[in-house]
Amino acid sequence: MRRKIKNKRIITPDLVYQSEKVTKFVNYLMEGGKKVTARRVVYGALDAIKEKAKTENPIEIFDTALKNTAPALEVRSRRVGGANYQVPREVRPERRNHLSMKWIIEAARAKKGQPMALKLADEIIAASNNEGEAVKKRENTHKMAEANKAFAHFAW
Repeated sequence: MRRKIKNKRIITPDLVYQSEKVTKFVNYLMEGGKKVTARRVVYGALDAIKEKAKTENPIEIFDTALKNTAPALEVRSRRVGGANYQVPREVRPERRNHLSMKWIIEAARAKKGQPMALKLADEIIAASNNEGEAVKKRENTHKMAEANKAFAHFAW
């Protein structure tokens, strides 16, 4: 029997920049239900981007960073006849955004010695310039998919 289709929740745009992506980013950054803290960190990072990049609209840099870190392909494990194969698959747009945001946040959390807002700002600026840990992660994912292209016929 098929499962009921989930209704997608409507995400309200954030209060400062009127962007749904920023709201999503705040939600991914949030830990332990502390949304106000997560908002403070994200808005602090966007303010730092505004200062460092000397731009009026930090959302443009944020969007560029998300686009630069979003993977087009990924590998998924598939069991065929007792063997596991890493099968390259195209990434759905929602998952692409999710992975992009997740990798930027992970890269910022891995850094040491600065407040989270500054680490996040540095990582977003680096990602918008096609540099940084999140972009490396995307490149590694693409390399894995390229290396396992021979198993693409196992895709379901």
